Amino acid sequence: MWKSREDKPTIPAAPQPTVPGITANAMTKEVRPVEIPKTTDNYRADVAHIGKSVLIKGELSGSEDLYLDGEVEGNILLRDHSLTIGPNGRVRANVQAKDVVVHGKVDGNVSGTDRVELKRSAVLTGDISTQRIVIEDGAFFKGAIDIKKEPKDAKDASRTEKAMSAAASYSSGAVSSTPSYNASSASSGNAGAQSSLLEKKL
Repeated sequence: MWKSREDKPTIPAAPQPTVPGITANAMTKEVRPVEIPKTTDNYRADVAHIGKSVLIKGELSGSEDLYLDGEVEGNILLRDHSLTIGPNGRVRANVQAKDVVVHGKVDGNVSGTDRVELKRSAVLTGDISTQRIVIEDGAFFKGAIDIKKEPKDAKDASRTEKAMSAAASYSSGAVSSTPSYNASSASSGNAGAQSSLLEKKL
């Protein structure tokens, strides 16, 4: 009465192609680009670097910005450039630079024509001479500070002196337009006029 249903043969699923060394889970993961670490304030690619294992005795001078994380005994001279003393820097020297930023230890006088900045980890024993100074909370400083800022009156006076000197040099080189005066001709002309007046009176 009831007919038995014949089971249909099952077709096996086709196997997925596999790549040697890569599993199926690895193929589904997103590929993220490698992030390049950004340079920190302590390391810049456009400045010269002295590592913490370097010891210099004598005078250190240059014509580029310098990051110093080693030891220096002597003098440091970077007139128109900046000097950054790293947290491992140990300086026993007098320093001259345009900008001076101290993270480490300095034993000596520091002269920054534009700015001197002491970070919270800085230890400075010596005098500071600069136009602008920044001392963070936690920094140690022992010495005197000389703020060198040209007053406005002095700037105006220097400008006035420059203008006067320029005017003087211009007038000395210019040709005078005042007509010449001949004393002999003037005296002879006056004598002729006086004689004509005498003749009229007579």
